[in-house]
Amino acid sequence: MDLNSKLAVLDQIYRVYDEFVANLHIACKKYCTGCCTCNVTMTTLEGYFMAKHMISYGKSSLFENIERSIPKRRFQPQTTTNRLADLCIRGKDFMKEENDYVNGSCPLLKDRLCPVYQVRPFGCRCFVSKHDCRDKGYAEVDSFVLSVNNLFLQVIEHVDSQGFSGNLIDVLKFMASKKNRHNYKMNRLENPDTGLIPNLKIKVLMIPPEHRVKIKPILNALQRIKRDL
Repeated sequence: MDLNSKLAVLDQIYRVYDEFVANLHIACKKYCTGCCTCNVTMTTLEGYFMAKHMISYGKSSLFENIERSIPKRRFQPQTTTNRLADLCIRGKDFMKEENDYVNGSCPLLKDRLCPVYQVRPFGCRCFVSKHDCRDKGYAEVDSFVLSVNNLFLQVIEHVDSQGFSGNLIDVLKFMASKKNRHNYKMNRLENPDTGLIPNLKIKVLMIPPEHRVKIKPILNALQRIKRDL
């Protein structure tokens, strides 16, 4: 699949999720930035999508915010969602990763608004809570929603299986380079060695038995995407 096709698939994946979230009772709203931390993770496909938007719409100065955030502490994942699923199904040990939620806000925020909200990665889209996170200091998410979120994370990683994943800061720093964007577009990425980890295709879906019937319509909608494009 070429890059334009992958971007079209990604856009449709986002649409399916937005339709799902539209039916939820959540507290998330404009200016609610309690979950907009520097610990968001995403794929290189999402990073390319964001970088092209930033460049095309005169927001390249946001790359300077990213550059200034490089020295700061942030969550940098060591295992992708699909690799974790693969390790679990094979009964292999894996290191539990700790995500410190008090490391600061997202470097892209401006006046409590996201300047790239339209193309925000799934790691931002899936932050949905039944109550205002600022009131209790944490999000309250239904267990079924968590299963749906894991499904979407697995599918997006699968679409970008030849790419990488990492912290939003590291991915956007990588995509700030015209050479890196070109190599990604031409599918010539080597291990970037910039805090990013290689993606993996789906080998098994992490859907608990109690959610398999309810999640089927969403899974069907995701499976139709490539066929409909």
